[in-house]
Amino acid sequence: MRILERIVVLMLVVLAGVGRSAFVIGAPSLRVLSEHGCGRATNKLSEEALLRLVQKQTFKYFWEGAESNSGMALERYHVKSESSRGRSRVVATGGSGFGLMALLVGIERGFVSREAAVERLYRIVGFLERADRFHGVWPHWLNGETGKVVPFSSKDNGADLVETSYLAQGLLAVRQYFADGSEAEKRLAGRIDRLWREIEWDWFRKDNQNVLYWHWSPNFGWKMNHQVRGYNECLISYVLAASSPTHSIPAEVYHEGWARKGGIARKTKSGGLCLSLKHNGSGENGGPLFWAHYSYLGLDPRGLKDRYADYWEHNKNHTLLNRKHCVDNPLGFKGYGETCWGLTASYSIRSYAAHSPDRDLGVISPTAALSSFPYVPEYAMQALEHFYYDLGERLWGPYGFFDAFSEHKNWYSQGYLAIDQGPIIIMIENYRTGLLWNLFMTCPEVQQGLKKLGFTSPHLLD
Repeated sequence: MRILERIVVLMLVVLAGVGRSAFVIGAPSLRVLSEHGCGRATNKLSEEALLRLVQKQTFKYFWEGAESNSGMALERYHVKSESSRGRSRVVATGGSGFGLMALLVGIERGFVSREAAVERLYRIVGFLERADRFHGVWPHWLNGETGKVVPFSSKDNGADLVETSYLAQGLLAVRQYFADGSEAEKRLAGRIDRLWREIEWDWFRKDNQNVLYWHWSPNFGWKMNHQVRGYNECLISYVLAASSPTHSIPAEVYHEGWARKGGIARKTKSGGLCLSLKHNGSGENGGPLFWAHYSYLGLDPRGLKDRYADYWEHNKNHTLLNRKHCVDNPLGFKGYGETCWGLTASYSIRSYAAHSPDRDLGVISPTAALSSFPYVPEYAMQALEHFYYDLGERLWGPYGFFDAFSEHKNWYSQGYLAIDQGPIIIMIENYRTGLLWNLFMTCPEVQQGLKKLGFTSPHLLD
């Protein structure tokens, strides 16, 4: 299972003590304009002001904390390791896709100038053009200095289709944002378009099977042998594969592979909360909450439907079930309750874990609740205020809320993960303005791809 693989690998990374240190841009003109410095506001803020502060502080992870050469997002950063270990060069492709979207939020919110953001984006795109790719697909991790693949595991030293999907989602949002801009911005959009067109989605069918494969290695070929089947965090991979103007997949790959010939659908109960899709390896309360976030940073779930689900209702119910488990607190963990909820993949007491109602270790991950603002804004705001005002400095650091904590064990991580920080700023913005949803859904290829797969959405043009 992919989640188990991720847990084992990241646990080994953390136990080995791989540090992640921030790179702060030296030129004052490139710094994020500060309202409250790196500390917390001492006065009670309005809800809008608090949302803005959280977005701004989180934005710093992708701006001041970016890897120095590439401009990409560091895979992780831990405050305690900064002074004791050298600066990491490991950047995350998927997390950098989230970072690209965060840069657009930064422009819109005035955290950084449009000109400075464009300069950074040119650096990132130039790096991606030179970096290792395999049939147009980037690996999970890259060395930010050399652009060479950093193995995620012993046989995972090549293409990672799902992480590339998260990166492509961000690239397309950026392309749409600058498509009608200045000449320099149009050139940037054109270079992004070429990268998008070079991704060979169809090749990852492995000899034209009706399913996509997650990995391919130049040394080990298809030995990872991991088929991408639903339901989990990977819906965006099939949407983009169907949308490609150069390497598209037929609809049968989605329906037979991802949807398991209809086996993905769950018989829904009458009344109460229920999931309309079967979550891989999870019970009726659903998998980790990032499954409701990663694919939907650009793909707008509002009114998105196909023959298997209403994705807004499904994601909302997934969120409510996750919260309900924390409120009911069947395992009796200290701190859980109406204002303290959210189980997802994150740092854990022993390295890393994909927390969920079926794998509850007493660890709350702020990204779970904060990235759920579009689905349950009232409950997400309750959690945000609790994290900020009640837990305070124990949970707040240079890039916003630390990745995870356990009041039960009196443990508060001082680390950050790119894939957890990105959804916070993006989904709060989607809640406030729909910015990233509206950009991504204007892609004509995405609209055609969704139609091909049988989706309906208010965004789809006749």
